[in-house]
Amino acid sequence: MVDRIPILKMGKYLMLTIQVDMHDQLALDLQEDLTEQIVRHKAKGVLIDISSLEIVDSFIGRMLSHIANVSRILDAKVIVVGMQPAVAITLVELGLSLEGIATALNVEKGMRWLEKTVADDDLILEQERDEDRNASAEAGD
Repeated sequence: MVDRIPILKMGKYLMLTIQVDMHDQLALDLQEDLTEQIVRHKAKGVLIDISSLEIVDSFIGRMLSHIANVSRILDAKVIVVGMQPAVAITLVELGLSLEGIATALNVEKGMRWLEKTVADDDLILEQERDEDRNASAEAGD
């Protein structure tokens, strides 16, 4: 039995691949490990590869949703990649839409999405800083 799911650092992103059946303790450990890694590395995004999962249940769906929500609270974008068609169908049948979680067909497309999304956010933040500086400069005149 696997004790932990490895989390890899790739630049400003974290990547994990779920290749085993999840159980309660493994999911809790993954959530704890991931949140620690996000904070430690100041990760801007998390890519979760589930291409090895052939079957899911409501537990996996809730776990993915919970991990994504915690990551977002820590200001990291989340994308789930590699979902098999049968997995997508099962999630829909279970009523688990993974609302608010981005998905992509594979790791390459997922990384491109993360890079674009984080770059867009960085651009917006820079524009807001410029506006604040301009407003401060005008107020000082």
